[in-house]
Amino acid sequence: MARVCQVTGKKPLTGNSVSHSNIKTKRRFLPNLQTKRFFFAEEDRWVTLKVSSDAIRTINKNGLASVIKQLRADGVKI
Repeated sequence: MARVCQVTGKKPLTGNSVSHSNIKTKRRFLPNLQTKRFFFAEEDRWVTLKVSSDAIRTINKNGLASVIKQLRADGVKI
């Protein structure tokens, strides 16, 4: 599961690099992914997730327990 956020599902987008002479070549816009460890207090263990910076803000806002509950409902093994 490379370059995909486990929480938000963000993945690389495609677009064009445009030079000064307006020549267009394909390029990729990669998401800002971080491998982050969170302490999951309900199970008294550490959980490692590959998340985007947007997902880190979501976890801070909603709480890790609710995010993991939603991931498990979607079928992700954590």
